[in-house]
Amino acid sequence: MKNVLCNIYKKSYSALGPQHWWPANGPFEVMVGAILTQNTNWSNVEKAIDNLKTAQALTAVAINTMTVSRLAGLIRPAGYYNVKTKRLKSFVDFYIKKYGGRVGNLKKCKTPVLREELLNVHGIGPETADSILLYALEKPVFVIDAYTKRILSRHGIMDDSETYDSFQALFQNVLPLNVELFNEYHALFVRIGKEFCKPTPSCSGCPLSE
Repeated sequence: MKNVLCNIYKKSYSALGPQHWWPANGPFEVMVGAILTQNTNWSNVEKAIDNLKTAQALTAVAINTMTVSRLAGLIRPAGYYNVKTKRLKSFVDFYIKKYGGRVGNLKKCKTPVLREELLNVHGIGPETADSILLYALEKPVFVIDAYTKRILSRHGIMDDSETYDSFQALFQNVLPLNVELFNEYHALFVRIGKEFCKPTPSCSGCPLSE
């Protein structure tokens, strides 16, 4: 299985190159983006983040002290803004109360412990928690999303009905626990999923078409 996963990565990287993901200015922006990107596309998230920046509100303190209606208005482009307002508020409350609103304090925490804490925050599931861990805090966890499941199932590697943890274990049990590798690998899956391995596949030109 290691050879299969390594071959997928090599073919994808050779064809598509580095993806420079996650696009953000700093870890906190990544964390906010990970919450806002739930059930929407990235272009909408960028609009919401730009609104927060324009309002000088892209900080934990600003989000924590802002009224619910004000925050909801700023992140409206990301969709489900009332739901996501509650989730952002819950996250920054946890971030400030438990870790003093400092990224350095989060990074010091052991990955399994911090992951469990994140999963206990309202509205944060495995994909969001792992995105925060990998992209914001540079911890070696592999993010599983719909693109990853679709690509692997279509290539007969794992059935898409398997659990999130099973998919994640496939990578973490056989590949080196390397932040740069996991970052790039997941980003390549996203690229392939968007351009080729769509719900209705468009296999021509896909680096994995063989």
